[in-house]
Amino acid sequence: MTQFDDEMPALETSEFMEPSTELLSKPKSAHPAKILLMYGSLRERSYSRLVVEECQRLLTAMGAETRVFDPSGLPQPDSCDETHPKVAELRELVLWSEGQVWCSPERHGSMTGIMKSQIDWIPLSMGAVRPTQGKTLAVMQVCGGSQSFNAVNQLRVLGRWMRMLTIPNQSSVAKAFLEFDEAGRMKPSSYYNRIVDVMEELLKFTLLTRDHSDYLVDRYSERVESAAELSKRVNQKTI
Repeated sequence: MTQFDDEMPALETSEFMEPSTELLSKPKSAHPAKILLMYGSLRERSYSRLVVEECQRLLTAMGAETRVFDPSGLPQPDSCDETHPKVAELRELVLWSEGQVWCSPERHGSMTGIMKSQIDWIPLSMGAVRPTQGKTLAVMQVCGGSQSFNAVNQLRVLGRWMRMLTIPNQSSVAKAFLEFDEAGRMKPSSYYNRIVDVMEELLKFTLLTRDHSDYLVDRYSERVESAAELSKRVNQKTI
């Protein structure tokens, strides 16, 4: 049997840590969970908006504080700078939030451009702050035809890229035009029940992780890089 070698010469031991639940002893926040909801259609009867409104009602009933971003008037990414009022509004809401709901229609087998533009306006970093890192995320979609998962799969990829904690459950509403009454309220169905499940799970994950998100997404590779950058700056021969 080959002898096990426990030496790790490539490891920066000063930045290496043993994960422990003892590091999760931070006092729990008492304020309501802050949830931002975003949808991906500008139609007058937007089913992604109607789903988001149902989600907002559910989250409010569960004790959360909610805000919905209206994408009307949001410019295309890179067509102006971040001082545009709608861009500034979106970024302020992202910073305010502790969890988010993204709901997009599926169009041509993909999320809509309206949905993607909103996400593209959210930077990975704003100065020293990563505005989405460690926040919880629920992904949802509405379909014009049979049930599909293309949009939610893409939203999951984006959530991971934005360093968010995307919950396991998700919702895909098939033939959404059949699932709402004339007043825009969702009818009782298995699709509605799934939306209740998703909102319940999102709120649970948010309450469990919001006080520990910095610790949960802390990375060895970034601690090493930060230490190296700091050393390089402090040890400059000329300033």
